[in-house]
Amino acid sequence: MSEITYVEAIREGIWEELVRDDSVIVIGEDVGTYGGAFRVTAGMLDEFGPNRVLDTPVSESAIVGAATGAAMMGMKPVVEMQFIDFISCAFNMITNFTAKARYRWGATVPLVIRGPAGGGVSGGPFHSQNVEAFFAHTPGLKIVQPSTVADAKGLIKAAIRDPDPVLYLEHKFLYRRLKEDLSSAHELVPIGKAASRRSGDDLAIITYGAMVYTALDAAEVLAKDGVECEVIDLRTLSPLDDEAILEAARRTGRVLLLHEDVRTGGLAAEMSARISEMAFEWLDAPLMRVTSPDTPVPYSPPLEKEFLPGVDDVVAKARELAAW
Repeated sequence: MSEITYVEAIREGIWEELVRDDSVIVIGEDVGTYGGAFRVTAGMLDEFGPNRVLDTPVSESAIVGAATGAAMMGMKPVVEMQFIDFISCAFNMITNFTAKARYRWGATVPLVIRGPAGGGVSGGPFHSQNVEAFFAHTPGLKIVQPSTVADAKGLIKAAIRDPDPVLYLEHKFLYRRLKEDLSSAHELVPIGKAASRRSGDDLAIITYGAMVYTALDAAEVLAKDGVECEVIDLRTLSPLDDEAILEAARRTGRVLLLHEDVRTGGLAAEMSARISEMAFEWLDAPLMRVTSPDTPVPYSPPLEKEFLPGVDDVVAKARELAAW
């Protein structure tokens, strides 16, 4: 048996792709000598050398720009953001150049931008954000967020092999809290496919990232009331798996949309619109959302606990939904 953590699975996935494909490179701040802020790239410089593991100045815009150019010249860069919050510094490069390259002149940009996202570790308003909604609005980008160890490895490998730019979000709360045996042969996880983490016919909770575990815990509480919940883990945030989302809505008739990101303009709003457009006649109750409020992420642990959606929040809203 070989149990590894979520963060080790990401490292293994990148390492295996570096071995498999000489065009894969790693680039970012402190990814070489230091081994990355969370040690994801530890040992890679010694194994693969400075031509494939590149330390950079502190300039996210320059890092993504250099990586985009390298991708257009045949490389497959894996860019690390020390915290995903800092990706805002590269927003222009990502949205106005990298994501538009295929549309503009048919250029493929096999680029992965990865980094730690999310709260639960008292990182404060500048180290705890969820940035997916900013980029889900950008055509040309794919966005993934694994919630399991197996998916962490399978999705990073799939992202590196993808011909288009992929934003790979890692929930840092899960980094060392999850362990799983990956000693058997490991398959790629297809981008664009959701997964069912729990079956149930009374209502569907659709979520992703660390909130998958909040949903599963809430489902256990609700089961004691006789309410059986299906829990859908999106895994890919763009493109959304419409088939899985709509099937859950049609089959259960009740849908609770859950995410850690703030409420306004979040993915729950987009999924609500799609379900309303394509599965409205199957609904037996209104669509409901549980999200973080529209405020910055607090630093204070008690305030952050109130800010983040919790099991009690999900249970209360699910009971309201089930009563319709």
